[in-house]
Amino acid sequence: MTELLLNLLKGVPYTLGVTIGAFVIGMIGGVPLVLMRRSSSRFLRWPARIYIDVMRGIPPVVWLFIIFFGLSSVLIKLSSFQAATIGLGLVSAAYLAEIYRGGFLALPKAQGEAAVALGMSHADILRYVMAPQVLQVSIAPMATFLVSLLKDSTVASTIGVRDIMMFGSQAAQASGGGYAPFVFAAALYIILSIPVAFFSRLMDERLRRSIGR
Repeated sequence: MTELLLNLLKGVPYTLGVTIGAFVIGMIGGVPLVLMRRSSSRFLRWPARIYIDVMRGIPPVVWLFIIFFGLSSVLIKLSSFQAATIGLGLVSAAYLAEIYRGGFLALPKAQGEAAVALGMSHADILRYVMAPQVLQVSIAPMATFLVSLLKDSTVASTIGVRDIMMFGSQAAQASGGGYAPFVFAAALYIILSIPVAFFSRLMDERLRRSIGR
């Protein structure tokens, strides 16, 4: 059992690396997407909407295959880790853009109207009035998505990323199809998801205090 656990732990850095890397790409990429999605120009709004719908409508593992076996062989050579991080990151951008949009929709319209009446520019309204509140509203769904992304990162093993799932599958094959490796792998995923819930509560409390000043 000790050897099994040590083997599974070898996959933790890759699992966390793919998850965190994809989440960061998604957080950054989701910002221009939600701004385009909220734009009054259909030339900006529709491309963003199409991207979001397409990325969310196709299973992540398909995107990983397209990037690793398709684009990677044509444009630039990517490792399995890089392809998994980029692929899940592009998918994450679509989901997080919708989370941000939900945060904007939750804000009272009167706030924006009051800021305009005070003579604030659109950029200042977005930065100082809307963005902090959208972030606060979005913390909980973002944390939920991060836990989901951690679980979805198991598809990275299909293109050769040596994550927890790959080591678990190898251990199961070596033991003749036993289920113990997958039980331990499930326990590891649960343990890794606990800090996310703690961090989300901590961030939510800090944002409430900063906005309430």
